[in-house]
Amino acid sequence: MNRLKTNGVAFIAFLCATTLALAGASTTQAKPNYGFEKMKALVGAWQGTTKDGKAVKVTYSLVADGSAVMETLEPGNESAMITMYHPDGGRVMMTHYCSAHNQPRMRAEAASADPKSLTFNFVDATNLSSPTEGHMERLVVNFVDSDHFAQEWTFKVKDQKQVDLFTFQRN
Repeated sequence: MNRLKTNGVAFIAFLCATTLALAGASTTQAKPNYGFEKMKALVGAWQGTTKDGKAVKVTYSLVADGSAVMETLEPGNESAMITMYHPDGGRVMMTHYCSAHNQPRMRAEAASADPKSLTFNFVDATNLSSPTEGHMERLVVNFVDSDHFAQEWTFKVKDQKQVDLFTFQRN
């Protein structure tokens, strides 16, 4: 009986030591996602203008316990559009819920420690019947300073591209 207890205690001690060793190994710091951190810094309300001088509003909210950023873009009298940003390893992914009734997904490659811009390029889309159908193909977010940024959205139909520029300042 004593031998059984000794073996049981030894086994429990082994399990505890293994668990602690594995826990210590898993606490290594993941590399920071500088692009996503830059998007998180936009949280709040912003006023802006289009390249034609029309008013536009955008709001950024941190959602899903800080794992995603939700952008609500309200271009004048048009329907609001939602874009969700989230980390993908060192990269940033986004899904744009467009008034064109499709949902393009774009990806920005890993950014440096203090990126001045993020360039999101088309990966794929849902509800897009053909690649020639109108959809957002590219987004460039230019970070000017903590209270100013700009967006360049590229909309593609067949071989035609239209670039819309929005400039924003924090409320």
